[in-house]
This record gives sequence, structure tokens and C-alpha cells, in this order.
Amino acid sequence: MSDGDFPSDGIASISASTVPARQKSDDKVPSMNFDYLKYSFKSLSRPQSLDNLASLAESSVKEVERRFHMPNEGGLLHLKNTSPVVSKKFHKVLIANRGEIAMRIMRTAHELGLKTVAIYAYEDRLSMHRYKADESFQIAPEGKHTPVGAYLAQDDIIDIALKRNCDALHPGYGFLSENADFARKVEAAGLKWVGPRPETIDALGDKVKARNVANECGVPVVPGTDGPIDNLDDARVFCEKYGFPVIIKAAMGGGGRGMRVVRQADELDSAFERARSEALSAFGDGTVFIERFLHQPKHIEVQLLGDGRDNVIHL
Repeated sequence: MSDGDFPSDGIASISASTVPARQKSDDKVPSMNFDYLKYSFKSLSRPQSLDNLASLAESSVKEVERRFHMPNEGGLLHLKNTSPVVSKKFHKVLIANRGEIAMRIMRTAHELGLKTVAIYAYEDRLSMHRYKADESFQIAPEGKHTPVGAYLAQDDIIDIALKRNCDALHPGYGFLSENADFARKVEAAGLKWVGPRPETIDALGDKVKARNVANECGVPVVPGTDGPIDNLDDARVFCEKYGFPVIIKAAMGGGGRGMRVVRQADELDSAFERARSEALSAFGDGTVFIERFLHQPKHIEVQLLGDGRDNVIHL
């Protein structure tokens, strides 16, 4: 196993030929594929060497034996990558984000042996993420974009990635991460898009479409507009039918941006315009819709991870 074969998530499986000190004997030793190692590897960082990996594997086998009462018959270890996503699929990734988000991605990329490229607005020229990357570039000349608008400048960002010979682009979250058109542009430019397929973003990144998917699947949803609302007259019609309080939500993005709670009729006009303006500024899309507002509901969020090869897990 070479360094490039290490699994990107630190999860491995065990059978019989990677650790040099052990001998393989297929006719005597049953196959032992320890996908259960995710329980004992989950808090470990990426192994740095075969010796380190062998040591981790040895302790992990003991943990698996204890948890699942599965004896490691013959005492043989074989470590292999169970993830179809190998860290060396690409070599240089542009991170289309800033601050802590970008730095977290950089840390993981560096652990995988990848080169990183940071981008920054002129106003962020002293930000830490610029100096943590292997290379960093200002998105556009001073004054061309607003401080936030720079991170929504799709063509400028892709141009930097191509000129710096990147082969992948990671959007982080927020900004352009849920923009399906941007994902398509990235792929059309020959870059690997690190994120959900554009079709998935289309269906779930847009909350209006996500509501429709939920309805089609029979999942109960709170009363809301059938589609986006682009004028105050339609907003008033909904409020007259369902009453207050309501919440105006940006169709794209998240993190509470582009959202306004309206508790009475005289707040509707200003809240509607402010929600649209904030959504446009934060996500490059001012589309909003309206739902009945639930006060202090229980929020349940499920994280899904897929590897692009039909292997999907939930956390």
C-alpha cells in the first residue's frame, strides 16, 4: 500500500497482506472484512505511515473483537482502502470560500497531500485563510466587487482555478455551494466539483423545490406558498389566508440569512424587501417564499454523505 492508497476518511478494513510481518494463508484463514472499524477509527486522523497504520489496525482489531465478539482467527491483519474515493484523484484544489470554513477544508486537504489555493476579496487581504493556503490570489481588482460579492463572482473564481492549474474546486458552504449553475460551470471548465451533483442541488438546495420533493414523498410540511413569491400582493394573499406569524425565507442558501419573521400585517412590506435584498447579497439569488412560522420547534437535521458511486450514509 502506498501513501496515495490511504483512505481519505481514516476508515479501513482488515484481511491479510498489508502488514509485512504477517503471512497470508488463504486456505486456512477465513476472510475478515472489518467495515466495523468505523467505530474505532472515527476519532483518528489520517495515518502517516505503514508502521503507524499497522499499529492502529492492531488496536482496532482488539476493539472490534471486544465490541462484536468476532475473534480474529489466525491473528492475521490485512489493511486495505474500503473507500472508492482515493485522495490522489486530484492534486490541487481551489477553495471558493473564506475564513474558518476555508481553513478547515485546507487542513483536510493538506492531510490528504493536496495543494490548496485560496481566494480573497481585497478587503480580506489580511485574513488568515489567505496565508494558510499553498497559494492565494485576489479575486478581482479593488472596487470591482463588494466584499461579499467577490465570493459570488463565478467567472472570476473559475478563471483563477484554471490559470493556477487546479483540478478541483471546493465551495465550502454558503456563498456558491448551493448554486447548481455554478457547479455546472465548474464541471464544464474541466474541474472536479467537490460537492453534490448539480441535479441534487437543484432539487434540494432550493427550498421551494425541496418542499415539492417532500410533498411528493408524502412528508408533512407546514403551510407555505406553492412556489417563490416575487411581489407583495401574493405575499398578502397568503398571509390573509393563513394568518400571522409567517416567515419569509430565501429559497437558496441557509444559515438564517434572507429570513424575516412577520408577526403582524404592518411589518410585511419592509420584511419582504429586506429578506429579498439580503438573499440576493448573500447567495446571488433574491428568490423568497413564505411559510407559517412555528415558534421554538424541535429542529432535527440529518447529514448525508455520498461518494459519487452510489454509496450513501447518514450521520
